[in-house]
This record gives sequence, structure tokens and C-alpha cells, in this order.
Amino acid sequence: MTATTAPPTSAPDTDGWAVGTDVGGTFTDLWLRTADGRSFVCKSPTTADVVTGVVDALHLAAEIAGLPTEELARRVTRFGHGTTVGLNALLTGRTAKVGLVTTLGFGDVLEIGRLRRGTAGLQGLDLGNYFLRGRTAPLVPRELVVEVTERVNPQGEMVTPLDEASARRALEHLRDAGVEAVAICLLWATENPAHETALARLAAEILPGAFVSVSHDIAPSVGEYARASTTVANAALGPIAGGYLGALEDELRALGMTAPIMMTTSAGGVVPAATLTATPVRGLLSGPAACVVAGQALGVRLDRPKILTLDVGGTSFDVGVVVDGAPLLREEVTFGGADMRVPSVDIASIGAGGGSIAAVRDGILSVGPRSAGAVPGPVCYGKGGTEPTTTDADLVLGVLDPDRFGSGGIRLDVDAARTALAEQVGEPLGLSPMEAARAVREVFDAAMADLLRAVTIERGHDPREFTLVAGGGSGPSHAWKLCREIGLDGFVVPATATAQSAFGAGTSDLRTTASRTRYQRLAPGVEPTAEHAAELTAALADARERALGTIPDPGLAEVSHTAAVRYRGQAHHLDIAVADRPDAAAVQALLAEFETEYEMLFGKGAGFREAGFEILSVRAVAALRSTTPTSSTSGEGLTVREVRPVVFDDAHAPEDTVVYGCDWPAADQHVAGPALIQLPGCVVVVPPGGSATTDDAGTIHVKVGQA
Repeated sequence: MTATTAPPTSAPDTDGWAVGTDVGGTFTDLWLRTADGRSFVCKSPTTADVVTGVVDALHLAAEIAGLPTEELARRVTRFGHGTTVGLNALLTGRTAKVGLVTTLGFGDVLEIGRLRRGTAGLQGLDLGNYFLRGRTAPLVPRELVVEVTERVNPQGEMVTPLDEASARRALEHLRDAGVEAVAICLLWATENPAHETALARLAAEILPGAFVSVSHDIAPSVGEYARASTTVANAALGPIAGGYLGALEDELRALGMTAPIMMTTSAGGVVPAATLTATPVRGLLSGPAACVVAGQALGVRLDRPKILTLDVGGTSFDVGVVVDGAPLLREEVTFGGADMRVPSVDIASIGAGGGSIAAVRDGILSVGPRSAGAVPGPVCYGKGGTEPTTTDADLVLGVLDPDRFGSGGIRLDVDAARTALAEQVGEPLGLSPMEAARAVREVFDAAMADLLRAVTIERGHDPREFTLVAGGGSGPSHAWKLCREIGLDGFVVPATATAQSAFGAGTSDLRTTASRTRYQRLAPGVEPTAEHAAELTAALADARERALGTIPDPGLAEVSHTAAVRYRGQAHHLDIAVADRPDAAAVQALLAEFETEYEMLFGKGAGFREAGFEILSVRAVAALRSTTPTSSTSGEGLTVREVRPVVFDDAHAPEDTVVYGCDWPAADQHVAGPALIQLPGCVVVVPPGGSATTDDAGTIHVKVGQA
């Protein structure tokens, strides 16, 4: 367990403390800020039941704050929380047993998907690996998919009334099969949900206690496959989320905490826990999204509208992109072989983290995606791990201090790490242990740099215009090399870097998202009319009303709107900002902006207006700004702890490197590279020829210099 603290700036307070927590695959992070300006960042190993790890981190924070845990809990008025419980359950298949109810004749919707269900989620060369095709079964086996007699047309008109007898037989079949949750997805329920509503009432009668999800509420959008898979995922996660959040709330209440649990969502921001209990699918990417939102807030403070956030944890490398002060969003995510319609911060991830395992097969070195995780962990942890990882490589290269390792408060075994690298990487490749360690780092950094290029250059953005915000336990150690790889002159490291997602959970705005289907097709050469504008205005008003529905003070909320637009006949769309009450000219401007963004992404001349346009849906995002105070502006000086050799570019020429350390950096300090700055939980690497300065929020600004 580790912690970092910023000193107080005024007299001790009695309440108004804010807490943010984030559960990762290896560690549970906690950020705490008191009303008098002190800030703490704590890390505790994630436990199998998750709840215990959160409570352990809270006990640690109380110990560092010098209070009994019960007293700390009483003072907390804001408790933000992010977790991977739902995502892990979905990926491992440890969800509730769920049945699907759909329209007669459409029972194969999950099996067929988009004729590419067998390759959903595969990237790059994996798409050509036939051994990986169909590796994940549909979320619901065919025997638990039932059909009912009913039909609604695309205009929302009832074609065939709901046959209650067939509906009862279908639901009784699911009851007899022992399902714990029911997903209801009928054709065109987005335009007329009457039949879904009636089926939900019957399900409550026939399957009392079962968790019920209806598609018009969970994923109100065109496309029955994505709508069905999203509704099924939500139903499958419902009992899991309800039990987990209930257990966490009970533990916190037992400690005396009265603050409500605010859950981070995939779309950024937080919502009351009760909201995600009903719609847990909206929190699948809660932790990574909170990290991006924290980076967005830092960009606002630094007056930098373009931000790249990177979070290198124990098992994954997550990247988010902020453009013009707002995170990029997407409408759909793919997990467990299913495409789900979930508004999310656009996060790109690969299996690359501190626990990523290095292995040589057929003379080729690979790093990740397999991870040693928290148990047994890297070889140097001494907990039974036998395969070398990137943490072992960083230790051998001199980046990590065996006596001051920030993650877990344990002493690292350098000899064990060196031996594992020598035997499993060095010998197969004919390299010395130090060369093997550097090779692991090179492969690891190259994979991360490729992902950074994918989210910038491949999407029409110049990475040199962005500020890189490094977070996670390993991000600040590797950011210098990533900057050189993609052409950046430097990066920044917030004082909360080791727990950025927890910081985001504790400070994010209350934010809700709502969508409304509004399909419009404009043939080639047809100009938008007042009727088109009126239909969009009505859809936007509906989405806005539902987005504001769960905001405590809707009059104080800020609302933004987007429309999903594509060329006629395409399978994918872009989300384009739109006014809340557009006229015909505003709709024309919307289409023009779509073409501009399309050509920015796919190249000049890629647009094809001769196909015409399609507007699919609209979305409203309502945000109530957080009133959580900012972190302390006080800190402490960087102190020299030692000078030791560290390998940067040449495994045969380690350079003497000054090692500095502190808990929370004070402002206006300057460090020349090569140097290491040890913060609890992470190490900031300042390469040779580089430099670092600090600002009044404890943020470290690193210039990497020339290679």
C-alpha cells in the first residue's frame, strides 16, 4: 500500500471531504481531498470480492490523514467510484443467466449479428487468424431466446397486436429454464415501445425477482442487433451490479459514511449509484473514462485544448483524446464478441502494462497481452511469478528503486528479475540480461507508440499539437520514449498521476446522456427543409428532457447536442455537434460539418455527397459542474535521494542519474536530465538532454530534448 500527500493550506476542517476510488485489475486506487487543501493518493491491492480492496484503501487513507476510519467516513460528502466489476464479468462470462424476448421471426438476431459476429473485437492480423473466429458465443444461447407474436413498423404503427398468450408461454419457458434476468428487444420498439412495456409488466408477474431490461430504455437507436446485444448485456450485468453496489454501500454505511456513492460512467462524469444499478452497461469503461475526464480538466487549467491521456497500469494501456476541450465520444463498444450501443469516451486500449509478460517464441520477442496481474505478479515481487514482465525490465534497467517501489509497499528482488530476463529472453535471443531488459522496453514502448499514432495520425490529427498527460503506475516512466516516438517535445505528469482515474471519479461533473432515434434520408441534391428541422428539434427536445431527468438542479446544467450522420448506404456514422433548435440552414450546416470531419478522417476527396445523407439519431449530454475544490497549491521541495546508473538508449552505457523524491512537488522547481523523480506510486523519467519544471498544482512538466 502506498500514499502521497499535499500539505494543508489552512486550519483543519470538520467535513466536506471528497473521495474518488477506482478498482483496477491489479490495484484499487483512492484519491482523498480534505476541505483544508490536503490531498492523498493511496493504492491497495485489488481483492477478489473488490469491496474489501476499496475498504482497505479507505483504511489506509484514514491512517495517513491521522484519523480513525469512522471519522474520515463521517466527513466525506462526495464519494466517487469506478470499477471493472461489470466489464470483467462480461469478459469472463460470469454474468447472470439471461433470456432474450424478441419479435416472432427474429430469434437469430444475436447469432447472425452483422454477419461478422465471429470476428467482433478482433484487430489487425488477428482478423486473418481463423482459429480466433467464433471464439466467443452469443451472450444468450439460442435455447434461451424466445419469440412473441407482435409487430410494429418503422413509423411506430402497430401492424400486429401483441399476442398475450404467446408472450406468457415465452416468459414461462424462461422461468422454467431458471433465468435470473430478462432482456426484451422488439422490432422498432424505439418508435413505439408499447409492446415492450407490456412484456416488462408480464415479466414482473411471471418471473418475480428477475432483473428486466427493455431495449427502448437501454439503447434507443436504430439497428436491432446492437440494441439487442446491449439490452442483453445490461440484463446480464444487472444482478451482478446490484449485489456489488449493495455490498459496497453496506460496508461504507457501517463505517458511518452518509455520502451517496456516485458512479463514473463510460461517457465521462458521474451519476448516482442507483442509476447504474438499473443500467450497469453504461459503466463498462468507467475507470478509463474517468482518467480522460481528469486529463480534460488538466487541459482546461493549462489552457491546452488538445490532450492525449495515457494510463499505463498493471494490465493495460489506455489512451483517450481530448479535442477542443472535449473528449472524443463513440456510440458503440465491442466486448465479449458483442457490439453494444453504449455512449462512451473514445478510449483505445491494448494489453500493455507493468505486469505484461515478455516471452520469446520462434525467435520473436513479444510483450503482452498476457499479464502477471497482482497474483502472482512480476518475478521481482517475490510472490511466485516466474515469467519476466516490463516491471522486471524497468527494475533491471535502473528505473525502479527496489527499496522505494510505489505499488504495494514491497521490496523488489533485482537478482530474480535479472535471472528471469536472462533465461527466458536473453538466452533465446543471444542477449545479455541488460540487453534483454532494454529489448523488452523497446517492444513495449513501440506497441504503445503505435496505439498513439492510431488515435491521432490515423484519425486526421497531428500528434505534435497535443499535450501528453502521463498517468498510471508506469505511464510517467515510459512517456519520454513515447514522446520521441511520435514527435512530441514533452509531457506532463499530474501529482495524482498514479491514481488519475480515482482523481477523475472524485472530481468529475454529474453527467447524463440520452439518445433519441430520428431517421431522416436526404437524397442526392435535396436540400434540408423546415420539416426536417422540425423533426430534429422534436427529437432533440425529447433527448434533452430525458438527459435532464436525473439532474438534481436541471436549471443549472449545461446541455450539448450531437446528431449521428453518415452518407446514404454506409454502415457507420460520425457524431456532429448540432444546435438544440435547428432550422433548415442549421441542418445544412450540420451536413457540411459532417463532410469536413469526414474528409479530415479519411482524406481530401473521400467525401461522396452524390450518395446523399442519412441522419440516424440525436444525443443530448447534460452536465452539472462539480463544486469539489481543487487540490492544494502547497507542496514540498524535490530532495536528492541518490545517484545511480540507469540505462536509457544504450544497454552498454548506463548513465549516472540523479534520483529525486517527494510526496507532492512544490511549485517553481527545475531538474535537468538525466533524472528520476520518485512520487509514491510512480517514477517520472527525465531523459538525458531533457528537463523538468513544476507548477503550483504539483504538476511536473517534462521536456524530453533530442535523442
